[in-house]
Amino acid sequence: SYYMSNNVTTHTGGEQVSGNFSAGAKNPYLTYSDWGWAHDPTGLQYYLEKIYDRYEIPLMVVENGLGAFDTVEEDGSIHDNYRIGYHRAHINAMANAIENGVDLIGYTTWGCIDIVSAGTGEMRKRYGFIYVDMDDAGNGTLNRTPKDSFYWYKEVLATNGQKAIKEAEK
Repeated sequence: SYYMSNNVTTHTGGEQVSGNFSAGAKNPYLTYSDWGWAHDPTGLQYYLEKIYDRYEIPLMVVENGLGAFDTVEEDGSIHDNYRIGYHRAHINAMANAIENGVDLIGYTTWGCIDIVSAGTGEMRKRYGFIYVDMDDAGNGTLNRTPKDSFYWYKEVLATNGQKAIKEAEK
């Protein structure tokens, strides 16, 4: 599983950030999610290469995703370009690791559909490519609506990742 990198320092007074089970100093070279998680696809590449170098066994990324506030437009659409950008960057980091010799055999996102966040217990922290009409109190119709990222990721899957790689090359 990979969501973010983390910084540890002996310096005091710097801005702190945290994720589900980690905390550390904010890296001024990275961007952060609404929940303070660093967006660091280069960190994913680094970890894949480091682990593969150490163990020399096939690897699989079993969880990777971005929790974010999604807005439903008046016409019912959900434009989540931030999620597309997050996944595009991480898919490209994996492609770079593969080019550098890592035997990466799979990748799964967290998650394909909005669910209650295991870390915060919130429904408003949305990860999925499919929006579920439910709020933090459990109210809503439970109707499902594909987000822009759904259609983008469908093309990524159909091209075995090449859509994301070609977009990043532009």
